[in-house]
Amino acid sequence: MQLVFFMIMQCTIFPVAVLVASLTFCTTLRAQDNRSFPEPQLPFAPRQYVCYRTDAPLAIDGRLDEPAWQKAAWTEGFVDIEGTLKPKPRFRTRAKMLWSARYFYVAAELEEPHIWATLKQRDAVIFHDNDFEVFIDPDGDTHQYYELEINAFGTEWDLFLVKPYRDGGPALNAWDIQGLQTAVRIDGTLNQPGDVDRRWLVEIAMPWRVLKECAPRGQPPRPGDQWRVNFSRVEWQVQVVDGRYRKKINPETGKPFPEDNWVWSPQGLVNMHYPEMWGFVQFSGQPVGRGQDAFVFRKSEWAKWALRQVYYKEKTFFTRHGRYTVAIDSLGLQNPGIDGISWPPQIRCTWSGFEARLRVQGSDRMWRIDEEGKAVGSNQ
Repeated sequence: MQLVFFMIMQCTIFPVAVLVASLTFCTTLRAQDNRSFPEPQLPFAPRQYVCYRTDAPLAIDGRLDEPAWQKAAWTEGFVDIEGTLKPKPRFRTRAKMLWSARYFYVAAELEEPHIWATLKQRDAVIFHDNDFEVFIDPDGDTHQYYELEINAFGTEWDLFLVKPYRDGGPALNAWDIQGLQTAVRIDGTLNQPGDVDRRWLVEIAMPWRVLKECAPRGQPPRPGDQWRVNFSRVEWQVQVVDGRYRKKINPETGKPFPEDNWVWSPQGLVNMHYPEMWGFVQFSGQPVGRGQDAFVFRKSEWAKWALRQVYYKEKTFFTRHGRYTVAIDSLGLQNPGIDGISWPPQIRCTWSGFEARLRVQGSDRMWRIDEEGKAVGSNQ
């Protein structure tokens, strides 16, 4: 009897074009409903940046006056987190990056006519103030990634995400970027209404000895490697009350108006924890200002994106039916028509999970994704 039960529980790989009776392997866990799993409402077009080396030491003081910083290119101006679905941000935000043998460097410029901050305790929830945020997923599988937030006081909140909140988290707030260096420079006055400020600058140095822990090969990047990175700016509407900045209150709710979220690479929904939408940073072995490398978009990213569509639809199917399915027709998926990507994928279903996989044509590399959204590759 135990053997029979064990055999029934096993996962079988099915051709997804065929509706099969094995759907009964997946038990109904929740009542049916019409809810949908949130999906980005933008085409897959993450921003791209080539990050050049600097061998000259950088003083982390927020000035950005070293020759290396002067030669490094700014990113595109930040856009709303939902991209073109929302209006252009009121103030310009942009960033630039460098790297050395010891550090990953990030600098940001945030235009702001009224610079304010309230939080001074490390690891407070910094986005309750206006802030600048950095997100880094070294291996691009959407799990085990880093987040850093900083306000105009220079107060830091660094945390480690085992997996995105949508997949159950958790966030490890006690985790620290040991050796982290940050600095903020105010071009104006802080917490002083009555004048018009210009901007605040952020400078960050994150040591590779920490960031490499979740990186491919457990090492800092090599020339040509690509990491997934994004930046966010939280901006609250404020007014002056009794000589102090206060968040504007929505009279209909009695609560502050929702914050604006402005980002480098748009997410397509109001959620930074969709790492598949973050930008690509390609590390160059050339010293900054000595030459230019072309960014190379890898076909494997299209394979991962095609699998991501399976993940989204499987999560919606589970929400509505309490189980996953091996049937592409039931998911409403169509061939994305991506050159060099095999279709349809193979899907395997268990009582509480699924795995989908497909191959980049001409390669022995197989890519797969599961119910927790982790996308990884392996040789066949």
